[in-house]
Amino acid sequence: MNSPHPDAENLLTPSEVAALFRVDPKTVTRWAKAGKIGSIRTLGGHRRFRESEVMDLLGGSGGE
Repeated sequence: MNSPHPDAENLLTPSEVAALFRVDPKTVTRWAKAGKIGSIRTLGGHRRFRESEVMDLLGGSGGE
């Protein structure tokens, strides 16, 4: 399978991020609004999250 842009970042939905962190998807949305995690908006207004950033947060220090 070739993606149209080989350098394109894999994006995750709030539900996918929530499953990784074992929290509710609404919590992920609150984190994005608070600036704790970066998000991208689709043309339809939905949030998407960079997989690399999410994985860094999962493996990072998590000092909260």
